[in-house]
Amino acid sequence: MYNYHPIFWKFVTAGNAEEQVEIKLSEEINVKKQTILSAAIAAAVAGSMALTAVSIQADDHDEGFEAPRTEWGTPDLRGVWNFSSNTPLERSRDYGDRQFYTPEEVIARDQRAAEAAAASDGNSSQGGVGGYNQFWVEGMPQDLNLRTSILIYPEDGRMPARVEGAPVAFGGLGPDYNGERPVRVAVGGIAKDGPEDRGISERCLLGFNSVPPFMPSMYNNNVQLFQTEDHFVIYNEMIHESRIVPMDGRDHIPENITQWTGDSRGYWDGDTLVVETRNFNSKTQTFRGTGISSNKTLTEKFTRTAEGVVEYEFTVEDPLAFEDKITGIVPMFRSDGEMFEYACHEGNYGMVNILQGQRVEDGTWDYENNRAMRLGQ
Repeated sequence: MYNYHPIFWKFVTAGNAEEQVEIKLSEEINVKKQTILSAAIAAAVAGSMALTAVSIQADDHDEGFEAPRTEWGTPDLRGVWNFSSNTPLERSRDYGDRQFYTPEEVIARDQRAAEAAAASDGNSSQGGVGGYNQFWVEGMPQDLNLRTSILIYPEDGRMPARVEGAPVAFGGLGPDYNGERPVRVAVGGIAKDGPEDRGISERCLLGFNSVPPFMPSMYNNNVQLFQTEDHFVIYNEMIHESRIVPMDGRDHIPENITQWTGDSRGYWDGDTLVVETRNFNSKTQTFRGTGISSNKTLTEKFTRTAEGVVEYEFTVEDPLAFEDKITGIVPMFRSDGEMFEYACHEGNYGMVNILQGQRVEDGTWDYENNRAMRLGQ
């Protein structure tokens, strides 16, 4: 049985029975109703009844929802939120400008996911799993987002064209790439001669998924939001960045002062909290392998759209990197747990081992002196 998020309305019309089944699951999932829905859809797909009309309100908005309020009257965004997602960044060209899956596509997608997650033959060799296997991957426990892509603009849900001459670099877990310092990619690098040759997340300078805007990654997709009347704080789990956002109308800091996560200012637009950020330093990329962050401006929007849901929308603009702006939406879901320290710090054992491993590989490692140093001799 497939699980769907409680706030989604699902309408299934059975043509033979001329009966419409309308189900809305409460926050505490009503298993009986969910079973009826799953059975109805499965029966329709199997052909036991004609599916004459199916529609899904696929976004995460509950039209009748009233956002809880703080003591001073603004929507309450406080708490720990999880932004894990199985939704691809870019939309398949097969879907054109369509932002949401049809019910049939949802079923097919979930069936493929179930088959991929099925137990494998324990008697066969599956090869190496690298640092992680599927156990560690933090996907959505339910189909919480029926969007065909995170990107909603450009309207085809795909990255806009790059500006000719814009810097491009893609790191990864494979061989180093040809490039020069500063290394702006998150993972990977250009060499192993010193820490400056490695990606900023390998160096534990910025998080793998939190370089604003924050984006879903393999795990640790948690953010804690704090509010006062005149400040908003965005605290990402990985790698423990805190962005303190004044909301008292003060000006941005001077343009010649730049920071890793930029300089943010916030304000309310109705029930949506808007955070505008600029003054990024030049040591990260604008977005997805392209550009230099010092040319970037970022607008983020936080909106309570349903019980236990915050819609996170981001817009990246950099006319020196992309020919158009980039806008995406990631729904975030309340977590009842707390965040624990992500203990990654600059100069940790991982970096030491990367550099030492290269010295061993190229035959320049002084075993005796380094052994004596480690033993305190």
